[in-house]
Amino acid sequence: MLHQEGALRSYFPASKITRNGENELVWVGELTPTPLSKSYRVKLHYKRGEFIRVFVVDEKLRLAEGKDKLPHVWSTPLQQLCLYYPPNNEWHPGRFYVHTLIPWASEWLFHYETWVATGEWHGGGIEHDQEQKVD
Repeated sequence: MLHQEGALRSYFPASKITRNGENELVWVGELTPTPLSKSYRVKLHYKRGEFIRVFVVDEKLRLAEGKDKLPHVWSTPLQQLCLYYPPNNEWHPGRFYVHTLIPWASEWLFHYETWVATGEWHGGGIEHDQEQKVD
């Protein structure tokens, strides 16, 4: 966990990090997917033995015209992004957040902005029900 915190501080010195020993880490930082994008406040929450969660916080994301939920999320109300599919083992706690989850969140935000403009999701991913339990 100390290595994750060090990497996060190195890549995102203005972000906020809270740690509970080696069992839990919360990172809150700003992501700007492209030079033309707005900045989004994102929270990453890792707790040992649980599914890591990534949320867009402090702002309600707009929906594309005619849509009633966000695409490719675990929860529209919580704005919990789906960045990888756990059964495919695409991520594990040994992988650095700054090389995986955070760039994946930025990429998700890029596809989100395109979706708002066009109504079409081009970010790929596996279809799944929202509100799925992933612990």
